[in-house]
Amino acid sequence: MAHIVILGAGIGGLPAAYDMRAALDRSHRVTVVNATDHFQFVPSNPWVGVGWRERRQITLPLAPALGRKGIELVVGEVARIDTEASRLELADGGHVDYDYLVIATGAKLAFDEVPGSGPHGGHTHSICTVDHAELAHEGYRRLLERPGPVVVGAMPFASCFGPAYEYAFILDTDLRRRRLRDRVPMTFVTSEPYIGHLGLGGVGDSKGMLEHELRQRHIQWITNARVTRVEEGVMHVEELGEDGAVRRTHELPFAYSMMIPAFRGVDAVATVEGLCNPRGFVLVDEHQRSPKHPNIYAAGVCIAIPPVEQTPVPTGPPKTGYMIESMVTAIVENIKAELAGGEPYARATWNAVCLADMGDTGAAFVALPQIPPRNVNWFKKGKWVHLAKVGFEKYFLYKMKRGSAEPVFERYLLKVFGVPRLKEAG
Repeated sequence: MAHIVILGAGIGGLPAAYDMRAALDRSHRVTVVNATDHFQFVPSNPWVGVGWRERRQITLPLAPALGRKGIELVVGEVARIDTEASRLELADGGHVDYDYLVIATGAKLAFDEVPGSGPHGGHTHSICTVDHAELAHEGYRRLLERPGPVVVGAMPFASCFGPAYEYAFILDTDLRRRRLRDRVPMTFVTSEPYIGHLGLGGVGDSKGMLEHELRQRHIQWITNARVTRVEEGVMHVEELGEDGAVRRTHELPFAYSMMIPAFRGVDAVATVEGLCNPRGFVLVDEHQRSPKHPNIYAAGVCIAIPPVEQTPVPTGPPKTGYMIESMVTAIVENIKAELAGGEPYARATWNAVCLADMGDTGAAFVALPQIPPRNVNWFKKGKWVHLAKVGFEKYFLYKMKRGSAEPVFERYLLKVFGVPRLKEAG
């Protein structure tokens, strides 16, 4: 019978494997191919970056969890996708054949687009992976020993702004608790056209609320910021006007910096003819399926979604967990329908829901649908969001360890915290 291969075991790939296994009878094989032997809960990386979490608290080994559900695991880098033969060629010389391929790789971190950036050979940190978050924590410990200016934010072409805000606010909270905040000037540098844009054209009063929070915490900011290069201790930034012309240049000194990089598609995916857009993101139709390669589906950060609007410095829309979950659900239903002799019919909602920690409080937003005009446009701040995110971390990891095939994001948001009108709109 059919062999369904899921490439990637992150927030999209691992639930996709569990859902697929639960939806199909055992005559069909389900295999996960992942570069590492563990799952990491990426939303907790900002906490790892300041030492509030350790790797062991936000990761889990894949083999035991998948094995209990009868899902095969292949650990290794994919060097090439041979769409003619429906085969993944691995870097170690092996291969995995598939009948259906679900791409859930996430993205490649494009540090090379800004000279001098990145944690390996560059001068900025990242919290996009648990490995990078651990390096960020090492850098933060050095900052505590020798306090100085901090720059946090997002590079041109970034599409994941929430973690940048989170990390700035978490750093502020931790420094205040240590009575060191007065020795650490902070600047938030972002490619967004205004604070709270979030790659979504703003959500509710995100602009006013986040500007207020930055002012309250004495964090300066630069928007429409195009970081051109980073040298040791100095970030070079061009601030653009609405017409796209350089309005002002900045040389920002820093003792510590964490900048979210731009994303591109991973090499093995981006090089497949007709599969991706120019930045390597997978093109999908309304059913999450490749228009050129009908036995390939994709979900999560790896897919191509056009920007909400044109901005002076390029920005992209985020793909939040709730949205990714809806993509996964649609893919499972569509592959199940195809195996039964039917046609794909299920569509993802592409709604954006986010719980963002701010150290001692938090911000939640709901954008239904993601692209304006919206049926729901809701943004709130409060201690409850901080507690909600802490709770969701434990809930999600528990469900993944057990191999749950239920819609984890939806159940948590609806039944535990009752985010308003989510069910009615989505």
